[in-house]
Amino acid sequence: MEEVTKTVLAEEILKRLDLENLCSVACVSTTLRSAVVSDVLPSLTALDLSGFSPEEETLNHVLRGCVGLRSLTLNCLRLSVAAVRGVIGPHLQELHLLRCSLLNSTVLSSIGTLCPNLRVLTLEMADLDSPVVFQANLTQMLNGCPYLESLQLNIRGILVDATAFQSVRFSLPETLKSLRLQPLLESEAILLMNRFKVTGSCLSNTALLSPSPSFALQSLSLVLDLISDRLIVAITGSLPQLVKLDLEDRPEKEPFPDNDLTYTGLQSLGYCQQLTSLSLVRTCYNRKISFKRINDMGIFLLSEACKGLESVRLGGFPRVSDAGFASLLHSCRNLKRFEVRGASLLSDLAFHDVTGSSCSLQEVRLSTCPLITSEAVKKLGLCSNLELLDLGSCRSISDSCLNTVSALRKLTSLNLAGADVTDSGMVALGKSDVPIMQLSFRGCKRVSDRGISYLLSNEGTISRTLSTLDLGHMPGISDRAIHTITRYCKALTELSLKSCFHVTDSSIELLATRERQTEGGSKQLRKLNVHNCVSLTTGALRWLSKPSFAGLHWLGLGQTRFSGRRETVTATICEQRPWLTLCFDGCELGCYDGWEFHTPQRH
Repeated sequence: MEEVTKTVLAEEILKRLDLENLCSVACVSTTLRSAVVSDVLPSLTALDLSGFSPEEETLNHVLRGCVGLRSLTLNCLRLSVAAVRGVIGPHLQELHLLRCSLLNSTVLSSIGTLCPNLRVLTLEMADLDSPVVFQANLTQMLNGCPYLESLQLNIRGILVDATAFQSVRFSLPETLKSLRLQPLLESEAILLMNRFKVTGSCLSNTALLSPSPSFALQSLSLVLDLISDRLIVAITGSLPQLVKLDLEDRPEKEPFPDNDLTYTGLQSLGYCQQLTSLSLVRTCYNRKISFKRINDMGIFLLSEACKGLESVRLGGFPRVSDAGFASLLHSCRNLKRFEVRGASLLSDLAFHDVTGSSCSLQEVRLSTCPLITSEAVKKLGLCSNLELLDLGSCRSISDSCLNTVSALRKLTSLNLAGADVTDSGMVALGKSDVPIMQLSFRGCKRVSDRGISYLLSNEGTISRTLSTLDLGHMPGISDRAIHTITRYCKALTELSLKSCFHVTDSSIELLATRERQTEGGSKQLRKLNVHNCVSLTTGALRWLSKPSFAGLHWLGLGQTRFSGRRETVTATICEQRPWLTLCFDGCELGCYDGWEFHTPQRH
């Protein structure tokens, strides 16, 4: 150690490590601790702590030496406004506050007061304030951050008041290039577009000039109560320079025919000649409300008007058939990302000649499309650049396409949730060289322990690359599958066993001792979901406590025998591990979905 100079140690070794490894290294010796504290932490300009949810003491301890930060990302699941206020300041130019289940809107006024130099702000909040209070704090924040270039404000909850952003149009800085608001009324969005149009134009003595370069919004993302022709026309008329447009609506009742999206709205998108990314989604939980006035003709008009699209995402278009979707694949020659949700008329025919038109496809998501079968996957297999394939809830997908999937040499993410694949189909994936990192078999009832063995023990690439695995809602999964996983999956960091009724305490023991069981060592598990694993007993508590699962950041324990002893379990498991989040609410891994319903007692 004495032969290694301090400079070489910091520059060539320590600065290449992530924060968690730096903390581990600092515990080895006083020399290394000194190098980390004095040389590495002060030199950090960006820090991402979204992977776990620290409490205030841990956060302050980590950030104490990071005096040079310009960018900060926090998982705020367990942080108060006071905790956030204590770590932000004028040094920050980029701030992302995610999953803020405890923060009220006073954090906005704090940001406006303490962070005048912000260029980028992302804030995910639960609905904790009245619209009047929220608007006052939002106005103060916007007035205090005059240089914002990117603003994302997402308010989530059951009955979120969509008038929260009613006054936002009066305070947005002209430096803004990217904007996302959730939720927003259609009427308010139209007024906002008019504000952009007025602000973006100036009068000379003789004529109305083109939009001023001082206000050139390029990316717009809105979650609304309604997407209509009026809204689309207002957007394209005010922001012809848009590059990305992402619109989602959640109407509570069927829109009136003259106030819905029609061909007129889709055709007007052609005015945005620089548009490369388009998302139009209608999401209606437990209600059959969709874009009923759009059929294939509407998509034909869209494909002709927007041939430069590189990313297309459509949801809630049940009257569009293969002809409409195929027109997008053929017209958009540079299409890289193609996503369709809930298209009941989309079948394999849409992809019949996909290689003749969309060889550039890198990501394909076909979610809940009942007519999609393995034949469509075989056609997509000819797209050699495919990196992501999501076939979630396409229940006619079978083993016959898995040989095709196994030939996709760039595929890193595969979702077969709800597919009709079997144990036999796992052989092809298990022997292939496909470098899959994220894999979901959720709800695949014909895949059992034997299939997992075929997948991981056949010396294919997947056993070395797999980092995230979802085996939730699979009745054929038991302790035997977990034994296979602990033996072969060295890179696994996230595992979901949600509602696997035959997983017992033995599985927890196997996962807890995984590092010693795997030859050559393995990465530590970061997220584990055993929600509704009813065969677990409180005896597994000894394996969930220290020193086991040393790297665990998130643990889902809802609807198990631990739920009735929540306080005891939390005290036992989280002792000396303040960074660990226990979730009893049934969230997905990391509380990415559902965090807005958390209460302080549930963290």
